[in-house]
Amino acid sequence: MPLDGWDHVELWVGNAKQAAYYYEHALGFTRTAYAGPETGVRDRASYVLEQGDIRLVVTSGLREDSQITRFACRHGDGAKDIALRVPDAKEAYRQTVQRGARGIAEPHWVDDAFGRVELASIGTYGDVVHTFVDRSEYTGPYLPGYVAQPSTNGVGGVGLLNIDHVVGNVELGRMEHWVEFYERAFGMTEMIHFSDDDISTEYSALMSKVMTDGQGKIKFPINEPAEGKRKSQIEEYLEFNHGPGVQHIALASTNIVQTVEALKDRGLLFLMTPDSYYEDVPDRVGEIDEDYGDLRRLGILADRDDDGYLLQIFTKTAQDRPTLFFEVIERHGARGFGDGNFKALFEAIEREQALRGNL
Repeated sequence: MPLDGWDHVELWVGNAKQAAYYYEHALGFTRTAYAGPETGVRDRASYVLEQGDIRLVVTSGLREDSQITRFACRHGDGAKDIALRVPDAKEAYRQTVQRGARGIAEPHWVDDAFGRVELASIGTYGDVVHTFVDRSEYTGPYLPGYVAQPSTNGVGGVGLLNIDHVVGNVELGRMEHWVEFYERAFGMTEMIHFSDDDISTEYSALMSKVMTDGQGKIKFPINEPAEGKRKSQIEEYLEFNHGPGVQHIALASTNIVQTVEALKDRGLLFLMTPDSYYEDVPDRVGEIDEDYGDLRRLGILADRDDDGYLLQIFTKTAQDRPTLFFEVIERHGARGFGDGNFKALFEAIEREQALRGNL
């Protein structure tokens, strides 16, 4: 199943105009295109936001009976579409549906003065879909029906370059089902498996498997809760999201210290890392190009595997519901996902859960 990379992630939200402002001013995205009533679209408003090779689309429904409005009411602001760039959308759809995927939108072309784009969509966990996008014959700002729109973000980006991975949370006992779905429909392989012994705290645990395509461009970790003394972060997510969905989107940077400094200056809130975490990090991770003092000051986590090291930090949730959040990650050869940081990360999330009364 040939995949050329990520095309975009579309978030369905309660108020797209305000969400676009947030992603511009808090995360440094640049608004590039718009579709809505002014462009002839009657049922929704969508803003396209870009930084590096990352493309986010925020969309809200304009009427009570809109499926977008119902999605936002049920799930809160969340990721609806993890769109993948492919050389042939019709063939990608045919192959995945033939292998058992649920068809959502059959292959079709949309066109305007800039050319044409072929689109097709299949379902995955919860209400999330994958849209296959072939834009090889298109030169417009995003898709037909969208117009270029200047950004209100005069400051510029913060050094975010591309999507590293997108994580899904599913119900207890369903992780293996979706692992097999990506194996069968996409021909993906299991990259890493984490058991509840690997990912646990005193109170809660989860299990996770990471699926990836043949070239390693696309990575889909899939989490499910495990038995614990108290409610796990995955159970909290499933309760407030009313089912499975995208837990977080990891965005790559090549200078995480500068990126996080810029994001904090813009007011973005991150999970807190206690000073005690940094007492053994230099011994565990070893020599790195960055200053450990900077990591401590900013709350950045570090880990090492057989291929190198990585640095990562996690935002607080991007909305009031304890659902979708973001990760900033910088890889120096490491292919893993910060195994050594799981306990520190989970304890940070549990502190937030406790404040919400959900632990």
